[in-house]
Amino acid sequence: MYKGKKILGLIPARGGSKGVPRKNVLEVNGKPLIAWTIDEAKKSKYIDRLILSSEDAEIIETAKRYGCESPFVRPAELSRDETPGIDPVLHAVSVVEGFDYLVLLQPTSPLRIAGDIDGCIEKCIDGGFDSCVSVKDIGDHPYLMFKLLEGGALEKLHKEKADRRQDLPDFYVLNGAVYVSRIEALLGAKDFIMPNTAGYVMPEERSLDIDTPHDIELLKLYAGKIFK
Repeated sequence: MYKGKKILGLIPARGGSKGVPRKNVLEVNGKPLIAWTIDEAKKSKYIDRLILSSEDAEIIETAKRYGCESPFVRPAELSRDETPGIDPVLHAVSVVEGFDYLVLLQPTSPLRIAGDIDGCIEKCIDGGFDSCVSVKDIGDHPYLMFKLLEGGALEKLHKEKADRRQDLPDFYVLNGAVYVSRIEALLGAKDFIMPNTAGYVMPEERSLDIDTPHDIELLKLYAGKIFK
């Protein structure tokens, strides 16, 4: 609970995975991938209840073993490749009621720490935002990008001119690690991105998104530096 608001933590994890098969239960440095997220969520000062949304028996059993509740089995129609990501979220908050805010934590972002989770919650509630999502700096700036026209000519994406990289405005992208929303607003917008959304900036080293076997190797490399 934070400032009188009850907070539900939700970890969505379905069994299907194309880039890294069975990645949610894949062991990395001695524990399954999903456990990295469960462990940090349990360290949060504010999450009142942590639940899993999954249709997969092995994932459910693994999550329970690491201390995450699984109060329901996700319906099969919400576990398909083409299912919009928001649909299992809306299903979860319709089943588990009585909370003011939802914190969505994807297991494919294993390097976010409890401080990121709590920082996102604080920013959302303290700032009076309807939602707050974690972001990272874009790295390659769009003002410096080109598109290749038919015939091979280059055309700048942006006409703005800057002589130095440090003179360019800051741009950010979602990193997928933490999504916080007032549940009433989420039910109305059916999206975490809405007009009154804040961004919580995370560093590149904690913004890893697991999508390929190479990402697993990066997790092994970075984990020892972040979780000392």
